[in-house]
Amino acid sequence: MWSVFRPQPLTYQLALSCFFPPSPSRQLFLSACSVSFTSCLLCSSQDFELREQMSGYKRMRRQHQKQLIALENRLKAEMDEHRLRLQKELETHANNTYIELERLAKRHAAQTDKEMKSAAAEERRIQQQIVAQQKKELTTFLENQKKEYRLCKDKIKEEMNEDPCTPKEEKQERLSRHKETMQRSQAEEEAHLLAQQRLVYDRSCRALKRRSLVRRHEFEQEQLREELNKKRTQKEMEHALMIRQDESTQDLERRQLQMLQRLRVELMRLQHQTELENQEEYNGRRQRELHRKHTLEQRQQPRNLKTLEMQIKKQFQDTCKVQNKQYKALRNHQLEVSPKGDHKTILKSLKEEQTRKLAVLAEQYEQSINEMMASQAMRLEAEQETECQALKQQLKQEMELLDAYQRKTKSQMETQHEREQQKLEQKVSIRRAHLEQKIEEELAALQKERTERIKHLLERQDREINSFDTESRSLGFGSLGSLDFPKEDNR
Repeated sequence: MWSVFRPQPLTYQLALSCFFPPSPSRQLFLSACSVSFTSCLLCSSQDFELREQMSGYKRMRRQHQKQLIALENRLKAEMDEHRLRLQKELETHANNTYIELERLAKRHAAQTDKEMKSAAAEERRIQQQIVAQQKKELTTFLENQKKEYRLCKDKIKEEMNEDPCTPKEEKQERLSRHKETMQRSQAEEEAHLLAQQRLVYDRSCRALKRRSLVRRHEFEQEQLREELNKKRTQKEMEHALMIRQDESTQDLERRQLQMLQRLRVELMRLQHQTELENQEEYNGRRQRELHRKHTLEQRQQPRNLKTLEMQIKKQFQDTCKVQNKQYKALRNHQLEVSPKGDHKTILKSLKEEQTRKLAVLAEQYEQSINEMMASQAMRLEAEQETECQALKQQLKQEMELLDAYQRKTKSQMETQHEREQQKLEQKVSIRRAHLEQKIEEELAALQKERTERIKHLLERQDREINSFDTESRSLGFGSLGSLDFPKEDNR
């Protein structure tokens, strides 16, 4: 039987496999275990590298966040210190202003006291001059009266001597009457002079008081103007200080915002650079892993093909066993129904038919193995090429997504910076407008206080002058503004 059936080498091997079957499941299991172990190693290495990359990225983000927080805290402390310094400057200026006004008030009080003493001394001096002048006038007047009295007396005596007929008693009586008349007339003239001098003295004293009152009013006006000018000067200095402080605050706010934004830009640049480096490293790792996988698959392909070939041989062995059973059943049936003399012919015919069918079946399985090997090689090459293209496309999309994400975050940061800049400029503008409004209100209030105080002072002084003049008129002195007083002796 076996001399008739001589298969090809592969057919012969398949036929031998029917009697000495190998263990394909064991080889397939070992091959799968090898692939799985290698894949596990690759996945473990990939996960470790990815975890390390992510942990490094998280550490970098935390470090960037710490840098931003530290800078914000430092800038906040700097701004607090700046505002405290400005507050101290304003308090110092306010204290200096209070001290200056207190010093000015004390100087005004001293000047007022000195002026009052000077005016009183001048009044006493002028009064003494008036009294001395009036005494001199009175002395001259009395001397003139004495001379006139002696002249009149001598004239009467001459007239009486020229008339010898007049008795001596009559002459004495006539002389006595004339003497009494002269003395009475001189006494009346002296009294009139003393009354005039008293009137002049009282009028002069009243005029002196009025002049002192006017001088005091002028002195009060001068002091009030000096005080108000001092207040205005101090207020203008305070306003200039507030404007300088606002400008320095603006410069500090702008500088701090620029520092914060520059740090954000630098940190985002480092973050994007790190993300790009990580993505490039990830791309390279994925490509290397795919290359190792393809290399491993190519190395593993002969084993896989051998395993598939053994599976096909197993199927051929199973088919051969089935045909053997069918051949035995057919042979037994033909022998039972056929005459005994035809058994040899029948057995020969059945054996040839069985050999022919096994040869055809072996040829079909050998063709299947060849087709399977060719298709597996082409499929592996196509799958690997597809995986390469898919990986390139995926990595390209991921790189494009990363680039789009980075452009978006950069645009968002630029928008945020522009919004912060606009917000700061609006804040600065509003604060400057409030400061200018405050300055205008304080200047208006100061001008109102100046006008009211000057008005009240002038009204009070006008009332005092009117009251003094009314009292003077009631005392009969009339107008006192045109009187002249003797100059102070400069000896």
